[in-house]
Amino acid sequence: MHHSQDVWMERGVAVAGDVDLARIAADASIHRGCRIAGSETSIGPGSTIGAEAPVVLENCQLGRNVELRGGYFSGAAFFDGANMGSGAHVRAGTILEEAASGAHTVGLKQTILMPFTTLGSLVNFCDILMAGGTSRKNHSEVGSSYIHFNYTPHQDKATASLVGDVPQGVFLDKKAIFLGGQGGLIGPAHIAYGTVVAAGGICRRDIDEENQLHIPVSPDPATRPYETGVYRKIDRIVGNNLRYIGNIVALKEWYRNVRQTFMCRDEFDKACYEGGQRNLELVLAERIKRLGELAQNMKTSIRELEKQSDAPERIIASQRMFHNSWASMEFELKQSDWAENTRAKEDFLAALESIPVGGAYTETIQDLDPESRQAGQTWLQSMVEEVAKLWPPQSN
Repeated sequence: MHHSQDVWMERGVAVAGDVDLARIAADASIHRGCRIAGSETSIGPGSTIGAEAPVVLENCQLGRNVELRGGYFSGAAFFDGANMGSGAHVRAGTILEEAASGAHTVGLKQTILMPFTTLGSLVNFCDILMAGGTSRKNHSEVGSSYIHFNYTPHQDKATASLVGDVPQGVFLDKKAIFLGGQGGLIGPAHIAYGTVVAAGGICRRDIDEENQLHIPVSPDPATRPYETGVYRKIDRIVGNNLRYIGNIVALKEWYRNVRQTFMCRDEFDKACYEGGQRNLELVLAERIKRLGELAQNMKTSIRELEKQSDAPERIIASQRMFHNSWASMEFELKQSDWAENTRAKEDFLAALESIPVGGAYTETIQDLDPESRQAGQTWLQSMVEEVAKLWPPQSN
């Protein structure tokens, strides 16, 4: 072993001095050319790093049998059986839950893939949560060459999309969602379970009804007046952002009340759980920040709209209400206890008490009886709805 500038070289692997070697399982495989760094790094039993190409791994947490075949991974959590192909670029705010995966050349940031979700090759999937499916054979999937468009011409990123949701998705019993390849989704959007978006198109709308085939229509060719920074209707944008934030709040509480119990068999599990919670905190802070930036953008938008003789007053009024209400909305989002005890929460957690700890997480959840599932969904959905009520602001 060679030590130089706080980096240890062991069999062709560079390990930074801040890595706790006790957090690397004895049977983990790390191939030559990989670089490992960060005091928060944890690599669980049976995991393999760098099988196809070198890996740079910084402050990531890997559960059991995770495969990161090549690329750059920083600040992300990978639960049991998650895997990524070579050429990956994965950044903070990202969680791949059990058996979630991406093929080669996939970019992720602020991305949450719930169990079994599968991404094809050449995918850019940032600022998004995706759920659906029941197993590795029946899973939500994104076709190759797919983009989640998460940046607007107005230069804002209040664009996070829900493909599926948390209150139903965590129970691993919903129909899969398929986003066809060579396509894209413009955020912020919501896509319901059982949806198929045909390949080769850009989805520009919400699909709130389940079991739909959506064939995107290309916009008519045109050149028309347009001014960056001038918004039109914002109600859907604000509403979808709050729905996303509500889902993250619900997922945080699911982690705290359920995953912390049924996912912490050893120190490697605990590291993954803590990494997941940290990333959910990052995601929540990012979404509130981006929504706040959108609220500030209303000032310029309103000024420019007021110069236009044909600008609908209802659009200006909506933007003004959002701008003026943001301070109180932000306070609520940061301060409110969305997880207060409810009857549904008490019923659900009481049902969990009889379940033995130590089994596989996905199987434990899928074995829950229908009554327990319904209580859990009601509890989680109540948090989503409480956050959603912030828009439009309720009059006193």
